[in-house]
Amino acid sequence: MKVGLVQLNATIGDFPGNAKRLLAAYRECLENGADIVVAPELALVGYPPRDLVFKSRFVPSCLQALDYLAGEIGEVPLLVGYVDHHPHEKAGKWFRNGAAFLQHGEVREKRWKTLLPTYDVFDERRYFEPADHCEPIEWNGKKLGVTICEDIWTDDYLDRPFYEREPVTELVDAGAEIIFNLSASPFHLGKPAQRDEMLGKVAKEAGVPVIYCNCVGANDQLVFDGNSRVLSPNGSVIASLPGFEEAVAVVDAVSGGVLADPMEDCEQLWRALVLGVRDYVQKTGFNSVCLGLSGGIDSALTAAVACEAIGADKVHGLTMPSPYSSGGSVSDSFALANNLGMRCDEVGISGILGEVQSAMAPLFEGMEEDVTEENMQARIRGLLLMSLSNKFNHLLLTTGNKSELAVGYCTIYGDMCGGLAVISDLPKTRVYDVCRWLNREREVIPWNTIEKPPSAELRPDQKDQDTLPEYAVLDGILQAYVELHESTDEIVARGYDETLVRWVQRRVDLNEWKRQQAAPGIRVTSKAFGMGRRMPIVQRFQG
Repeated sequence: MKVGLVQLNATIGDFPGNAKRLLAAYRECLENGADIVVAPELALVGYPPRDLVFKSRFVPSCLQALDYLAGEIGEVPLLVGYVDHHPHEKAGKWFRNGAAFLQHGEVREKRWKTLLPTYDVFDERRYFEPADHCEPIEWNGKKLGVTICEDIWTDDYLDRPFYEREPVTELVDAGAEIIFNLSASPFHLGKPAQRDEMLGKVAKEAGVPVIYCNCVGANDQLVFDGNSRVLSPNGSVIASLPGFEEAVAVVDAVSGGVLADPMEDCEQLWRALVLGVRDYVQKTGFNSVCLGLSGGIDSALTAAVACEAIGADKVHGLTMPSPYSSGGSVSDSFALANNLGMRCDEVGISGILGEVQSAMAPLFEGMEEDVTEENMQARIRGLLLMSLSNKFNHLLLTTGNKSELAVGYCTIYGDMCGGLAVISDLPKTRVYDVCRWLNREREVIPWNTIEKPPSAELRPDQKDQDTLPEYAVLDGILQAYVELHESTDEIVARGYDETLVRWVQRRVDLNEWKRQQAAPGIRVTSKAFGMGRRMPIVQRFQG
């Protein structure tokens, strides 16, 4: 059996556009001899549609697009993900996450997603009713087992099984000779390897080939990495599509096909960030971006990602020295812009800062200068950047990293101004790793930017480590507390100082209010601040 894998980048709610692209990919598979073609979960819809499904015309528009698509399908079937109504006369949710089997100009069969995740970034039980049974589709003398994403994630990969049912087992018991999985599995570092391990185990235990078709692209905070696979009954990968890019391929379910090259961690992070920025900018209708350049490593990496994503000619940098800025902050900013081929302008803020300080002086009389005056500088810069954004219709990118955002080492309405927080899920130590990887062949990020001590430059001779612990230590504590949910005692048992651990935990908890007002960020770790982490602002639990 030759299977066409359609690894496409869908836009949420663009039913005509998604249908046309699916049809073009389907026809490409026909030209390459496909016997059957498979597309990802909700490929006609875009994932995740979230509360759009409640809009009165959303699901009918999807079904209209499905009918159009079906009318163009001939002898070779197309298996595609979509959203459907759940009959009103039945109890349960109003909608279903479905897979449609299209052939001979019609929707021949429908199958529903059985396991609906409600954890991390997923909230499918809010919308969908699960399938009450699993039944293969009979086609061409074969029985095809159709599953949708979570339906194959039944292994004890999170220390405990989430579900009592196992759709793959049910399908194989009903005679399924091959398992198809239509997927919308979002990326985080380590996920592709975890996914391969899971898929191999599923194929081996079921004793049948597994065809895994994952979507690619970015929608809001989520990046989907593709990496579609074909696995033999012994659990080995015999064909694979590349990560982080659209791809259409026809592969043999028995003998396999081309294997995509593996990627190291830094390349995965880089490509996820680039894809996240490209899709966010293009799908929201912007043509260009702007950002502040401080001469530091965070803004440098953000600029490099943006230039790769949309082209250096569409990236506008602004360096805004204050009385406390080093000469290097300006020169390194222009060196970066020269390396990347992007525009950079300079607007000093010393005069503006003096005016603001003079205006507030009567109210602050007799009081020492403190973080208030530091934050004035960040907020002046935010004002200038937002003005640049408004005037030229640039999307403003924020440049803070995950380590800073976690402990509140950022200024609300200042350096947090913007529409997309590009590296807000990238810990500072990873920022350094990716920048060094980026410079592996030539200098992209100025080496001086990488090697100099990080500083906010909001007071004389300021260094980040005046306020924060060494980033390697901070990131280790943050990973344990934020991503692994460990307690004080568990983190201390890893070898960290208890006083420092409690200080970091307290800073994370106290700054929840800032993060809930922050720009959306691109998720690249297993637990990002944003839609996958729901913490109350007002709470007193310490542990």
